[in-house]
Amino acid sequence: MAPLLGAFDRHRLRLLGRRPPGRLLDAGAGRGRFVATARAAGWDAHGLEPSARGVRAAAEAYAVALEQASIAQATAAEGAYDAVTLWHVLEHLDAPEEALRRTGTWLAPGGVLLVGVPNLASAQARLGGPRWYHLDLPRHRTHFTVAGLHALLGRAGLEPLRTHHVLAEHNPFGMWQSLVSRATPTPSWLYLALKRTAPVRAADVLPTLAALPLAPAAAALELAAGLARRGGTVAVLARARLSP
Repeated sequence: MAPLLGAFDRHRLRLLGRRPPGRLLDAGAGRGRFVATARAAGWDAHGLEPSARGVRAAAEAYAVALEQASIAQATAAEGAYDAVTLWHVLEHLDAPEEALRRTGTWLAPGGVLLVGVPNLASAQARLGGPRWYHLDLPRHRTHFTVAGLHALLGRAGLEPLRTHHVLAEHNPFGMWQSLVSRATPTPSWLYLALKRTAPVRAADVLPTLAALPLAPAAAALELAAGLARRGGTVAVLARARLSP
């Protein structure tokens, strides 16, 4: 999976727009993979991760030293970064507006914030219903529509610049898994089984195997949804709102 994951990370860097590499902070950096990719691309990249497990994994797997801190606890200075990324972090927070306000203060003049979140108004959310892959309760605390996310960014003093609905990193699998979950006792069983948090049972395995040939059709359906601006997840690039 490493080449595919690397391609996803490089695409995420391209979403930052045509800008020379500068100082970047990945808030909610997980195991540090994106920080490592950004460094390889020339960025002076750093990361925050609240879990000790993630910080240890980043050091062991990528030789990346992350700051073990939440957004509220971070030691980042105002105006210190040319880019800040919140990639599938905001939906895990109880107070997303506070997080956006704080991360916005870390941007240097002309800096940008990249936010990736599931899209509650997506086609796959409608098709999946309570078994939508990205619903993921209770880990996901807040769900967003694009209009809601834009409004939240505005309240936090940030101006949305571009919104992307066609994203290969999560969307094709999310559509396929949402549809398959309608036929399995365990929602999102394959994802959970790969994480070793769900048992292997025939009632889940057999429908999942039977649905594997449908993956290309699910990807095509998701592509159509993305082109119609109903992608399963979205990425929004924003900047600090200019003072009048």
